[in-house]
Amino acid sequence: MRSAVIALIALVFAGGLWAQDPDRTVSDGGIKIAGWKGRVDRRPLAQGRTINDSRVVAVPGGMRMSIGPAAIFWNPANVARGNYEVKATFHEHKMAMNHPHSYGIFIGGNDLESDTETLLYCIVYGNGTYSVKTFHGAQVTNLVDREPHEAIRKAGSDGETTNEIGVRVEGDKVSCVVNGTEIRSFSKSEVIGPDRLKSTDGIYGIRVSHNLELTVTGLTMTPR
Repeated sequence: MRSAVIALIALVFAGGLWAQDPDRTVSDGGIKIAGWKGRVDRRPLAQGRTINDSRVVAVPGGMRMSIGPAAIFWNPANVARGNYEVKATFHEHKMAMNHPHSYGIFIGGNDLESDTETLLYCIVYGNGTYSVKTFHGAQVTNLVDREPHEAIRKAGSDGETTNEIGVRVEGDKVSCVVNGTEIRSFSKSEVIGPDRLKSTDGIYGIRVSHNLELTVTGLTMTPR
């Protein structure tokens, strides 16, 4: 009974947040970079948005992302296997928001256009916290849920911030790396399994929450 009440409270609270901060629709939407794809989240409080309610365009060294609904973005040619590190620099532009929104890197992407996709992402928020989660279809597993870390740069009074975010796979260790600091690590047995990753081998890309304005540069995969 207690767990059911907690779940109901969480759902009501989430509903309140989405009502206060609904997904925006960006004009002239769509992914304007050849080869790139995207997929919006499947969540209980769906607002009927599609990937074309966001706009992603090329800029020197990367992309400008004007985000409506929360989503993942990837190029199927971007595949990492074995030991590697994927990272990119994220500049969050000022927007009027009533709570922090997140952005970061995903790895281990498999079956991304199916109903049983798998991936792991490391994301940070403008308030200096981070999360690490896995997706398996509609199942989301929180490995870390909004914990603070001093390596994460918080948004300033102008509402902007820049963080380099990466995921490193080396041997049996999978690490979330922010601004060159390994802020959390897991063994592969913690991230691979039922309702988690199929493998750390797979497509890598960008994970974003809703209603963000970002410039992402230097997306790279380096073997280790």
